[in-house]
Amino acid sequence: MQKQENTTYLKAITIRDPSDLHSIKEDIKKGMVLILRVTPLAQKDVEKLRKVVEELYVIARNAEADIARLGEERIIVTPPNVKIWKPDYDLK
Repeated sequence: MQKQENTTYLKAITIRDPSDLHSIKEDIKKGMVLILRVTPLAQKDVEKLRKVVEELYVIARNAEADIARLGEERIIVTPPNVKIWKPDYDLK
Protein backbone atom coordinates (compact mmCIF):
# COMPACT_ATOMS: atom_id res chain seq x y z
CA MET A 1 0.00 0.00 0.00
CA GLN A 2 1.46 3.30 -1.09
CA LYS A 3 1.27 6.38 1.11
CA GLN A 4 -0.28 9.35 -0.66
CA GLU A 5 1.30 12.76 -0.25
CA ASN A 6 -1.97 14.43 0.74
CA THR A 7 -3.03 11.89 3.37
CA THR A 8 -4.26 13.43 6.62
CA TYR A 9 -4.20 11.29 9.73
CA LEU A 10 -6.55 11.46 12.71
CA LYS A 11 -5.04 10.68 16.10
CA ALA A 12 -6.72 10.35 19.49
CA ILE A 13 -4.57 11.27 22.49
CA THR A 14 -5.26 11.31 26.21
CA ILE A 15 -3.52 14.21 27.96
CA ARG A 16 -2.35 13.03 31.37
CA ASP A 17 0.40 15.54 32.00
CA PRO A 18 1.62 18.90 30.64
CA SER A 19 4.68 17.09 29.25
CA ASP A 20 2.35 15.52 26.64
CA LEU A 21 2.25 18.91 24.90
CA HIS A 22 5.61 18.34 23.19
CA SER A 23 4.42 15.36 21.13
CA ILE A 24 1.06 17.06 20.49
CA LYS A 25 2.88 20.12 19.12
CA GLU A 26 4.85 17.86 16.75
CA ASP A 27 1.63 16.18 15.56
CA ILE A 28 0.05 19.61 14.92
CA LYS A 29 3.11 20.57 12.83
CA LYS A 30 2.66 17.34 10.84
CA GLY A 31 -0.88 18.44 9.94
CA MET A 32 -2.72 15.72 11.84
CA VAL A 33 -6.31 15.97 13.06
CA LEU A 34 -6.11 15.48 16.84
CA ILE A 35 -8.83 14.52 19.28
CA LEU A 36 -7.49 15.26 22.74
CA ARG A 37 -9.10 13.75 25.82
CA VAL A 38 -8.48 15.94 28.87
CA THR A 39 -10.47 14.15 31.59
CA PRO A 40 -7.52 12.46 33.38
CA LEU A 41 -5.68 15.77 33.76
CA ALA A 42 -8.89 17.55 34.79
CA GLN A 43 -9.39 15.00 37.56
CA LYS A 44 -5.81 15.47 38.80
CA ASP A 45 -5.29 19.23 38.58
CA VAL A 46 -7.75 21.74 37.09
CA GLU A 47 -5.19 24.56 37.18
CA LYS A 48 -2.69 22.49 35.15
CA LEU A 49 -5.47 21.68 32.71
CA ARG A 50 -6.27 25.37 32.26
CA LYS A 51 -2.60 26.12 31.50
CA VAL A 52 -2.37 23.20 29.07
CA VAL A 53 -5.49 24.34 27.20
CA GLU A 54 -4.17 27.92 26.99
CA GLU A 55 -0.89 26.60 25.60
CA LEU A 56 -2.75 24.40 23.10
CA TYR A 57 -4.61 27.45 21.79
CA VAL A 58 -1.31 29.31 21.31
CA ILE A 59 0.31 26.32 19.57
CA ALA A 60 -2.71 25.90 17.28
CA ARG A 61 -2.85 29.61 16.44
CA ASN A 62 0.89 29.69 15.65
CA ALA A 63 0.48 26.69 13.33
CA GLU A 64 -2.61 28.27 11.71
CA ALA A 65 -4.55 25.21 12.91
CA ASP A 66 -8.15 25.31 14.13
CA ILE A 67 -9.11 24.26 17.67
CA ALA A 68 -12.41 23.76 19.48
CA ARG A 69 -14.00 21.92 22.39
CA LEU A 70 -15.90 18.69 21.79
CA GLY A 71 -18.13 18.63 24.85
CA GLU A 72 -16.64 18.64 28.33
CA GLU A 73 -13.96 15.99 27.88
CA ARG A 74 -12.35 16.54 24.49
CA ILE A 75 -10.64 19.12 22.30
CA ILE A 76 -10.20 18.83 18.54
CA VAL A 77 -7.30 20.36 16.61
CA THR A 78 -7.32 20.42 12.81
CA PRO A 79 -4.68 21.44 10.27
CA PRO A 80 -4.97 24.75 8.39
CA ASN A 81 -6.85 23.18 5.46
CA VAL A 82 -9.62 21.82 7.73
CA LYS A 83 -11.89 24.28 9.50
CA ILE A 84 -14.17 23.46 12.44
CA TRP A 85 -17.75 24.67 12.14
CA LYS A 86 -18.61 26.64 15.25
CA PRO A 87 -22.22 27.70 15.74
CA ASP A 88 -22.84 31.42 16.03
CA TYR A 89 -24.14 31.95 19.54
CA ASP A 90 -24.63 35.65 18.97
CA LEU A 91 -28.29 36.27 19.77
CA LYS A 92 -29.59 39.31 17.89
